[in-house]
Amino acid sequence: MIIPVRCFTCGKVVASAWEEFQRKSEAGEDPKQVLDSLGLKRYCCRRMILSNVDLIDEVMPYG
Repeated sequence: MIIPVRCFTCGKVVASAWEEFQRKSEAGEDPKQVLDSLGLKRYCCRRMILSNVDLIDEVMPYG
């Protein structure tokens, strides 16, 4: 729902990259190139960004 602050595996901060990744991906850039430019080299950190589903807007009315 909400992007995790740190990678579950290695502990690197990944939440700061979410907005830029989302913006650039929606603009049509290749996700691989975007992740490389954001400095997310490890596959565990890439998984944290790629597998996130942004559902916070759908859940907020119930909270």
